[in-house]
Amino acid sequence: MKQIFTAATVDEAKNKAAVEFGTEVEKITFTVLEEPKKGFFGKIKGEAKVEAEYEPETKVETVTEKTEAVEEKAEVQEEVKAEAEWSDTLQKKADCAKEYILNVIKAMGIENTEIEVTKLENGALFEIKSEEFEKLIGKKGDILDSLQYLASLVCNRIDREYFRISTDCNGFRARRKTQLEELARKIANNVKRSGRSSALEPMNPYERRIIHAAVSEIEGVTSQSKGEEPWRKVIISSTTPRKYDNRGGYKKNGGRRRNNNRRSKGFDITTSFENDYKKPKPEDTMKDSGLYSKIEF
Repeated sequence: MKQIFTAATVDEAKNKAAVEFGTEVEKITFTVLEEPKKGFFGKIKGEAKVEAEYEPETKVETVTEKTEAVEEKAEVQEEVKAEAEWSDTLQKKADCAKEYILNVIKAMGIENTEIEVTKLENGALFEIKSEEFEKLIGKKGDILDSLQYLASLVCNRIDREYFRISTDCNGFRARRKTQLEELARKIANNVKRSGRSSALEPMNPYERRIIHAAVSEIEGVTSQSKGEEPWRKVIISSTTPRKYDNRGGYKKNGGRRRNNNRRSKGFDITTSFENDYKKPKPEDTMKDSGLYSKIEF
């Protein structure tokens, strides 16, 4: 393909050719036919004329387009294949878990319940929708956690591939997460001011992780889990704890303030339930009461 272009300068003529051919100047072969001439007093006379020769790379572009089309088709096939594999291996477990949860809810005497299943990586989220959501959530989500745990046991009996179950009810998980984050920030700020550690109430692993994540974003405090399940709890501590002297008071700004109450030897993280559980029973007291000891006259 050859064509002649004219312009005020040679460069302008070349640019016109690039626009006409829809390509770059470097890909066109030019032959300068005429150049503008200078007249008296430096005035330019005439125009530049160039012959432009360009062969579109139609074959190369066609091959490239075909290659891209093949790659795109392969990607779509992989996605379809992955979707099919989920349906075959995990759909049975999802159906099993959903049926089990519905049966338990029905046995609880709760009617008009719907479950929306959302696919997750190696699992699914079961969003329970019901007007009687308080009965399904329980105290701080304990009923919801139990449904999640039991449904996981039931559906994973199908084969050895683990299927992760997550349950929610009327958006409870998001509200509980916000509540725990606010609690963590409040306790952490109190710990920073007082310099003393603070123990939260016992929580399950999921809620403890929320507390740890929130505390990790606050400077000057740290957190750790202590205790045994189901009484395991989070302890929030200051990175600059308040120092005590040997008289039971604590030092602040180089001085000492007396404390009438002697400091305990250790930080007690037991709950009232644990304290009651560990109280001595009457029969324990009888063992050392001397009832069966030697009688002296």
